[in-house]
Amino acid sequence: MRGVLRLHAGLRVMFALRNTGMQPSFRPAAKADARLLAALVNFAGEGLPLYLWEKLAQRGETAWEVGIRRAEREEGSFSYRNAIMIEYQEQPAGCLIGYEIPDAPDPIGSDMPPMFVPLQQLENLAPATWYVNVLAVLPQYRRQGLGTALLSFADETGRSMGKRGMSVIVSDVDTRPMVKEAWVNEGENWVLLTKTV
Repeated sequence: MRGVLRLHAGLRVMFALRNTGMQPSFRPAAKADARLLAALVNFAGEGLPLYLWEKLAQRGETAWEVGIRRAEREEGSFSYRNAIMIEYQEQPAGCLIGYEIPDAPDPIGSDMPPMFVPLQQLENLAPATWYVNVLAVLPQYRRQGLGTALLSFADETGRSMGKRGMSVIVSDVDTRPMVKEAWVNEGENWVLLTKTV
């Protein structure tokens, strides 16, 4: 995956939440957030990340340890450096990871694992958008408007970068069949969603 959200350290953006009067805050993720980021990425990916991390595990390493190690990296699309945390009631409650899809996406290489080909095909159908790769809120903080706040943040990010829209891929309903290998999921297709900003 390509470059992701870049923010200046210490950036704080506030959104008012409906019916509560509480305001979440946004901050760049820190290395100390790696364990939580791994859990949030797995929530957003409906178990696919854990499945993939299990395949990457070295001898004596658990899938969760792989996810945490990857979140602690200084580079790569899944790195704490590319994540924005949303805090609610002074606690980390969710995250957003996204990146720009270029105006002319790269062709899909023959070395791409088959499981990822349909996802990359869909990304390539949304050139010049800001792609939401991960958007997740912990279960205990759901129904508080935090997902809506994260989507608003994503909208603003895409708009500020001059992107023509926002895009996201979710499982099921339409468009490209999933290649599952041994991953267990009830979905059958990947779906590309776009929105003009």
